[in-house]
Amino acid sequence: MSTLLAWAWVALLIYASLFPFSGWLWPSGASLLLPWPRWHDSFDNWANLLAYVPLGALLVWPGRGDPWRASLQALAAASMLSYGLELAQHALPNRVPSRLDWLLNSAGALVGIALGWLLRGLGLPQRVDEMRRRWFEQQGANGLALLMLWPLALLFPAPVPLGLGQVWDRLRDLLADHLVGWPWAEGLLVGVEPGRVVATPLAPLTELLAVALGLLGPCMAAYCMAFGAARRLALTVGAAALAVGVTTFSTALNFAPQHALAWSTPTALGGIGLGLLMAWAMIRVSRRVAAGVGLLAISASIALVAQAPADPYFAESLSAWEQGRFIRFHGLAQWIGWCWPYAAIAWLLARIGARDE
Repeated sequence: MSTLLAWAWVALLIYASLFPFSGWLWPSGASLLLPWPRWHDSFDNWANLLAYVPLGALLVWPGRGDPWRASLQALAAASMLSYGLELAQHALPNRVPSRLDWLLNSAGALVGIALGWLLRGLGLPQRVDEMRRRWFEQQGANGLALLMLWPLALLFPAPVPLGLGQVWDRLRDLLADHLVGWPWAEGLLVGVEPGRVVATPLAPLTELLAVALGLLGPCMAAYCMAFGAARRLALTVGAAALAVGVTTFSTALNFAPQHALAWSTPTALGGIGLGLLMAWAMIRVSRRVAAGVGLLAISASIALVAQAPADPYFAESLSAWEQGRFIRFHGLAQWIGWCWPYAAIAWLLARIGARDE
């Protein structure tokens, strides 16, 4: 589990360090030695320090081998990753490589390594592992990682609360861009030309069902791994609370704190309530049935969300977003929101073929 989380964190660091991945050009005279920055601020310093703390802790979390050797290997790996990413920023016109950032990243990894060993000394990994064995089946590591990504997916504003996977408009635009200039593709281009599809707001009943299915899908994924009705019920209530909290937080970030609850319309709250009732009705089904219901719920949710307007207020909110420094992580949340339902579908398909215990 810690290995999966470490790789996920590495992917996040790569994305945050190299976004927007465009304009690659190694400048003449660029050196392998990182320059000292001409200016910096306290926010960037703290961000660079704290960003590598989780990675350092995760690298030593398994606690295998000699502690000193494991710590040195973890520090070297984190420091080399940071150096490589800072060096790659030479080739990105909108990024500035910095020796200070590299030192702060390395220091953050060192703090994380120390924190990881402290937590191991307190027995936290053993307690977490024991709790995981009590609540979830042994083969559920990938599913747990998938569920842990779900709140991150909800951070990006969706056209419908809890509605993930609306990527078809972007794919259509990308296809249209690549078909321009090809005579044989003129007929196809008419069908995929951006802006030709006029999206209308969802009917209240359709939106209510989309929100309910957006909650039911993750609950069914949890049911595929959880032991007992009581634990399933606790996970369902926790998923609903997490959905409300993360959606409120996301709305506050994007539309200012005073509009944090703008998403909580009667239709949206009714959808969450309906999702809870649907999950409660399935609380004693087998894991294979839970996987099948989850597969249907997520697939239907994607189909319903695809009919909704694509982020109508996002461009305006982005320009006025007070926390604009987090935009690189915000973009990562967008990708997770696009891909999470399809990753969940693949995982649930595999679970349908698994043997019930």
